[in-house]
Amino acid sequence: MSTISATMVKELREMTGAGMMDCKEALSQTGGDQKKAIEFLRKKGLATAQKRSGRATSAGVVYSYIHMGGKIGVMVEVNCETDFVAKNDSFQEFAKNIAMHIAATNPVSIRPEEVPEEIVAKEKEIYKAQAAQLGKPAQVAEKIAEGKLNKFFKDNCLLTQPYVRDPNLTISDVLNELIGKIGESITVKRYVRYQLGEE
Repeated sequence: MSTISATMVKELREMTGAGMMDCKEALSQTGGDQKKAIEFLRKKGLATAQKRSGRATSAGVVYSYIHMGGKIGVMVEVNCETDFVAKNDSFQEFAKNIAMHIAATNPVSIRPEEVPEEIVAKEKEIYKAQAAQLGKPAQVAEKIAEGKLNKFFKDNCLLTQPYVRDPNLTISDVLNELIGKIGESITVKRYVRYQLGEE
């Protein structure tokens, strides 16, 4: 096993924002391979997120963001377990970035299961009609519609959307990394987005 230098730990810490001991452990576990160490920290973040998911999140912040000289406005509520974390720079930065992301992407809902039923029905109807126009039988059209609906959820639900600042990650990935780093349950509770001239 290669020796893990302080420089390697420092570099990994700067790249991921994870704690010193976590970075050292990640590098030890992956033989000093930086890419694998980043993946290791991601998985650890996900494991922490799953362990913490049932915990109450009654503290947090409501963050507001105004875009394009007052043409788009977003308010988002992000919750955590303690006031201490609510004041943490990484938590505040996450809330700000989520508000900016919502301004840019205009998601339909936070999670796929929260998309209004009438939108789901309308989208599915469109996809089935498109498949039927291509001469696909009803069963195949149904499967095609399901596939396109999953893609619709991925593109239009906040947690499954590719993160505008790094499209290789979803918002869920970014959230899980933050939970792994901070060690508290964090949830995006609700948001509202206004665009000038929209009903």
